[in-house]
This record gives sequence, C-alpha cells and structure tokens, in this order.
Amino acid sequence: MTLRPRASGLSDVGVIRSHNEDCFEIDPELQIFVVADGMGGHSHGEIASRIAVEAIRDVVAKTADDDATLPFELDPRLGRHSNRLKAAIRIAHDRVLKAIRQDASLHGMGTTVVGMLLDRDSAAIAHVGDSRCYRLRGGKLELLTQDHTWVNEQVVAGFLSEEQARVHPLKNVVTRALGGDSQVDVDVREWQVAPGDVFLLCSDGLTTMLTDQDILERLRTTSQLEEVCGRLVRDANTRGGYDNVSVVLIRVEGSSDGGPDDDETAALPAAR
Repeated sequence: MTLRPRASGLSDVGVIRSHNEDCFEIDPELQIFVVADGMGGHSHGEIASRIAVEAIRDVVAKTADDDATLPFELDPRLGRHSNRLKAAIRIAHDRVLKAIRQDASLHGMGTTVVGMLLDRDSAAIAHVGDSRCYRLRGGKLELLTQDHTWVNEQVVAGFLSEEQARVHPLKNVVTRALGGDSQVDVDVREWQVAPGDVFLLCSDGLTTMLTDQDILERLRTTSQLEEVCGRLVRDANTRGGYDNVSVVLIRVEGSSDGGPDDDETAALPAAR
C-alpha cells in the first residue's frame, strides 16, 4: 500500500492584531509541511517566519536525493528524513540571524516553527518554540510536541498545573526560537504513519483560544480539510482572536500500488 498525504492550510490575522506574522508551507511533492509564528513587532516577525519557511523548504529540496550531502553531521539515532528536517531548521535559524546582522532594524525578530517531513510510513516531526503538532488516530488526539515555554517547564517540573498554565501571565514566554541564541536546540522525533491519520500543525494563536478537546471535536468531523481549517480559524477568532492563527492539516490516505489514485494530486490548495 502506498501512503499519500492530502493537505490544506489557512492563516488569519485574527481579531486584535493589525498584521499577520505567521507563515506556512505545504509541498506535497517534497512532503514537507511547516508552520512558523514570527515575533518582533510590525513587519519584523513576518520577515523571520518567511525566511524560516523558505529556508526549510530550500534545504529539504536540495537534500531530496539520497546521495546529497547533509549540511550538518548526521544524528545516528535518527533516520535520514529526520536529519534533513533538523538540518533545515538549523539553517533556517542561521539565515534569520544573518538577516539580523545585515539589517540592525531587524534586531529582536525571531520565529517559532513546527515542521513535518514524511518518508513512506514515517513522519519526522521537529519544532522550536510553542507551535505544535497533533495527531488524530482512532478518534483520539495526541500532542506530539512539547512547548518550549517557561510555563510548560513549570508544568513538567510540577510547579504549575495545566489549568494554571493556560491562564498564567507568562504563558507566551518562549524559551527557544529561531533568531535568538547563536545556537538553536531542535527537538526531533519520528512517528509511524498509518492510513487515516490526521496531523495538525498550528501556531499558538489556535491553542490559546481552543482547548485540546475543542480541537478534537472539530477534527472528528468528516468535512473536507479546507472546511475544517476554516472552522478552526473561525472559532479561534470567535473566542477572542488575540493572535494570528495558522493551521495546516494533513490527512494520510492509503491506495493500492498501481491503483487509480496513484496520479492524483497529493494536496489540496493552500490558502495563505
């Protein structure tokens, strides 16, 4: 059986903000999917997120050939696709830093990022910051990433409950971002993929407005992916829309090798 992803994405400025600093990428041929949430004020955040997304896609494209040399030393614990994604995010970080060095007015900009790179029945999930990846399987929603935030560190340490963290005044303080420190620590994990899996990549503009239960209820519908994206964004805005909100949904479908679906487009059009 051949596994094929179908995807759709949507990004919205929200209700409060005057401009959108988020950026996302869907590339069904390279099977790379990315959401980046820029930080740094007017225009700067959107520059950082765009640099990051473009860099990640560029590196993934250049390393698609199995004979291509990866720009960083391989982590032997990870598959090649995971090493490609990790290297791509590290290079994205370097390019954001380079842009800051070349233009002093960009000082202070940065971006969080979450990305997924598929390779047959394995998904590499990598992230920096508080943009998230969820997987819906068998009617159950699982968070596949852990926020790099001060409040999440307190939750993990047992000093705050998850309920307290949701309303804490420092809930948006990230401890890792592209464009911050000279070096970036990228979390990467590999997950098995099965037909019927639905993955959600999103910025925190969604998860600060909707609970995991809210998200689960919307993902459980049988609607088309673009309709679900629209509902997630719309409901986040209805709850307050305090931040930009971006979502990318990927549904994994299976088809028999050589079947009639083999030549179908692997992704639905993405709205930006």
